[in-house]
Amino acid sequence: MLRAGSAVACVACRNLLPSRMGVRFRLPLQKLHPLSRAIHHRYSSNSNPQRPPHCLAARHFTSLSRLPVRPPKSKSGGHGYQQQRSFWVARLAARLLKLRYILLGSAVGGGYTAKKTYDEWKDMIPDLSEYTWVVPDFVWELTENFDLDKLASALPEIEEIAKLLPDMEKIGENFTFLKSLLSSGVGSEVIGASGLRLLLETSGDPTLKAPEIQPATAAVPESGDKQFKKSSDKEKIDQLQEELLRTQLKYQRMLERLEKENKELRKVVLQKDDKGIHQRKVKKSLIDMYSEVLDILSDYDSNYNTQDHLPRVVVVGDQSAGKTSVLEMIAQARIFPRGSGEMMTRSPVKVTLSEGPHHVAMFKDSTREFDLGKEEDLAALRREIELRMRKSVKEGQTVSPETISLSVKGPGIQRMVLVDLPGVISTVTTGMASDTKETIFSISKAYMQNPNAIILCIQDGSVDAERSIVTDLVSQMDPQGKRTIFVLTKVDLAEKNLASPSRIQQIIEGKLFPMKALGYFAVVTGKGSSSESIESIKDYEEDFFQNSRLLREGMLKAHQVTTKNLSLAVSDCFWKMVRESVEQQADAFKASRFNLETEWKNNYPRLRELDRNELFEKAKNEILDEVISLSQVTPKHWQSILQKKLWERVSTHVIENIYLPAAQTMNSGTFNTTVDIKLKQWTDKQLPHKALEVAWETLQEEFARFMAEYKGKDQDDIFDKLKEAVKDESIKRHKWNERAMDSLRVIQHNALEDRSITDKPQWDAAIQFMEETLQSRLKDTESVIADMVGPDWKQRWMSWTKRTPEQHIRNETKNELERLLKLHEDHTAYLANDEVTTVRKNLEARGVEVDPVLIKDTWHQLYRRHFLQKALFHCNLCRRGFYYYQRHFVDSELECNDVVLFWRIQRMLGITANTLRQQLTNTEVRRLEKNVKEVLEDFGEDTEKKVQLITGRRVQLAEDLKKVREIQEKLEAFIEALHKEK
Repeated sequence: MLRAGSAVACVACRNLLPSRMGVRFRLPLQKLHPLSRAIHHRYSSNSNPQRPPHCLAARHFTSLSRLPVRPPKSKSGGHGYQQQRSFWVARLAARLLKLRYILLGSAVGGGYTAKKTYDEWKDMIPDLSEYTWVVPDFVWELTENFDLDKLASALPEIEEIAKLLPDMEKIGENFTFLKSLLSSGVGSEVIGASGLRLLLETSGDPTLKAPEIQPATAAVPESGDKQFKKSSDKEKIDQLQEELLRTQLKYQRMLERLEKENKELRKVVLQKDDKGIHQRKVKKSLIDMYSEVLDILSDYDSNYNTQDHLPRVVVVGDQSAGKTSVLEMIAQARIFPRGSGEMMTRSPVKVTLSEGPHHVAMFKDSTREFDLGKEEDLAALRREIELRMRKSVKEGQTVSPETISLSVKGPGIQRMVLVDLPGVISTVTTGMASDTKETIFSISKAYMQNPNAIILCIQDGSVDAERSIVTDLVSQMDPQGKRTIFVLTKVDLAEKNLASPSRIQQIIEGKLFPMKALGYFAVVTGKGSSSESIESIKDYEEDFFQNSRLLREGMLKAHQVTTKNLSLAVSDCFWKMVRESVEQQADAFKASRFNLETEWKNNYPRLRELDRNELFEKAKNEILDEVISLSQVTPKHWQSILQKKLWERVSTHVIENIYLPAAQTMNSGTFNTTVDIKLKQWTDKQLPHKALEVAWETLQEEFARFMAEYKGKDQDDIFDKLKEAVKDESIKRHKWNERAMDSLRVIQHNALEDRSITDKPQWDAAIQFMEETLQSRLKDTESVIADMVGPDWKQRWMSWTKRTPEQHIRNETKNELERLLKLHEDHTAYLANDEVTTVRKNLEARGVEVDPVLIKDTWHQLYRRHFLQKALFHCNLCRRGFYYYQRHFVDSELECNDVVLFWRIQRMLGITANTLRQQLTNTEVRRLEKNVKEVLEDFGEDTEKKVQLITGRRVQLAEDLKKVREIQEKLEAFIEALHKEK
């Protein structure tokens, strides 16, 4: 084949291309791949025909072909031609196999080239990771705090939203049906019904589909059927509307829930300070920073002569002189309550004026903004100011020194701080406190004595100048007039009423009053109607001065009139005074801070600087710990102390009113009857109440005991007064559940009715209880008798004492009565009259004068001792009487009914103590804990209470340190901002 001509090679190439590539036109040789030309057309004709064929073969042989050099074959016909024709199929297969490797190589080469191009493009793109600083940090951390999957799952599905959207194609068809219905009349009602059916089916709800409608070719139904179909269609439309409303409400609730979650997520994000996500700080204006310093200073009680000398504008004047109206004109709003001639300003009102986009007002301790452009907000603001004033005035007083702090912002308002003071009065009228005049003077002097305070002296121009009181007061506080601005109000009335207008000129020029001032101004604050607006007052003021002869004739200068010029002048003076004095005040507070810190280090070197609020929180935690410890008292301890205290409370009644009277009876039947009656009366009237008193007292004592024990564990003595007050107030508020008394009465009555002692240990316990009780009573009785008769002969000899005359008489009486008892051991508890007479005569015979009352009194104690001694002897005999008790004392001279009585009392005490213990642990301890928490919360909100209960130099020093540091820091921040503004 290598020897074949170019024609044979071209035929093979043309046969190869159509079968493999589907090419139906002749492909030029230049369009083939160079590698293909090298393999399949090695011997084709070229532009150099003289070149030998073997040179062409050598030039086109490459390492890819790997074709071996074959010997040349002869071109003769015959047998050679037949051999070439026989193997053309094999040659074609070989060429196809070679083409497979060529295509594989091309794919590998093309892939490598594409990858290299991609890498070059990628290298050309800049590294955007270096520019991540442009985006704020909180944007990258939002994905950590927002659960996007949760938000996505909460949103409605697209299919549900699509159901709510109308189907425009169906709506178009409905309009077509309605048009045909209106045009065709009655005969087309069926078509209209089918259109309604399409409208119902647009919702996608199978339950709202209309019933199938007969085609238009069907017969028209009767009128009744038509009416029925119309009504059913109407009902389905109503159902569709209801379904739409329900869906709307559903998604509305979903939106509300998402908004709520969004707020919570914002709160979480803003609170994560440790991750660098901080709440955006609102930049405060210069005047707001200064006002905060003044608010802190108003509560600061100086102990180091660091007085508040920061500037503010103090507005003073006689009552009804128009000071409030001037302040309202400066603030550009009618913000103060009004009255006809009565005192309305009852306490100082500090108003911080600043410029802002919206005209609003806000109290220092409130977040509510009052829109001064709305009349209802203005009325609410006036009511709130009046309410705060009346609330600050103490009972029996007319005015109060407490300051109400208010801030007003609005466009065009001059920045300054003004303090509106109560009007100065000359006479105390009915309904006022007797010291009202002096109190107003003291409040005014306290504000005006500040050497940096600007005094805005308001004088009523419509009254005689000689009636003014405030001018004398101002001249006393600022005799040189270096910080006083004089304002003459109601100039319109003055011009109308005064015969000589030159008098106004004298006032404005400072020639009429002895006081001096920096400047003099004349203003008009309206026609006197409370319904006038600020704009109407401004217009009236400008019109008045434009037409007034005071200006035309040169009596007043243009810069001395109108409240606008006044506010500009006051603001300039205010800021000038601030710049001159604020750094000096900052240095004074810095020195004060150093003195306070030095005192603390010297006196309390190992204690933290805790102010009153921090100390209260610490004491609160300690008290709550003590209350919790009270709930950990064991039931055994509760029951033992309850039983002991209850017996101490009722033992006297049991012995004196139940046991002794019953023991005077002659037989056991009468004894038991008397005991049952008296026990029933006692249970119904006194016993339950006594038991509850004992339980309540026990709870108080245990509470006090825990507080005393806690006191020994490094407890601060400064909390003693607070803890005592909390304990007393909690006990005062605690009321025992009265329903427990009825159930307790039933329990006690059932316990006392039981007389059956089941075993010998119970009998022995009753004997021991009875013996201890009688011995205690006998000891007390002998002590009383010893006090009555005085010391015996042994004590007289050993202690060198002697009896008093009264004790000598009682001793002789005792000896005479003891002889009587020896003769009649079974004597009753009371002496007969003849026996008293006999004893008295026997004593008189021995020269002792005695009163019958003294004889009976001495007999009572002696008989009591005699009876208790006999009862103790009988108690010892009854130790072996349980056997006779089981036989009901039949055929026995021994009767131990008194032992049974003491067993009944002892059992009642145990059951009552157990019942009270359950009520204490289950109910009363928790209620006491609740009361303690409520008392602590009330005390925490009452500043006066905390000042009263947490006192001492240490507390005051910590409070002063905190305030001075805060003042100094805010002053330094204000000074820095003031320098930046310059």
